[in-house]
Amino acid sequence: MKLRVAMLAGLVISAAPIDAQTTTIDNVTIVDVANGRLQQRKTIVIEGNHYFPPESIKKEFFQQSDTQSTCPWKGLASYYSLRVGDNLNQDAAWYYPEPKEAAKSIKGYVAFWRGVNVTE
Repeated sequence: MKLRVAMLAGLVISAAPIDAQTTTIDNVTIVDVANGRLQQRKTIVIEGNHYFPPESIKKEFFQQSDTQSTCPWKGLASYYSLRVGDNLNQDAAWYYPEPKEAAKSIKGYVAFWRGVNVTE
């Protein structure tokens, strides 16, 4: 099943791990939680977004962005742009380096939007 990751309103939170396995952009896998060392750390879903463990991302596709945004209950978010070949997807991933207490379970975890597909 493919999900289009998008930011949703509302404050529904679920910390139960799910079985999302890969994230792709332009048919290139940029995140993979199916490998053996990550079997115990799967995605966390908050407000409909899959947050991936930081060690699951393939860092060669991620470029730190200067963009930041603030969520009233999660805190200050930082962004990555994704580069696959000649294609740049500006600010397509975000994470909370120092989330507020209510969101501490996703510290450093990475979520996606803007055309990035999560496949379960």
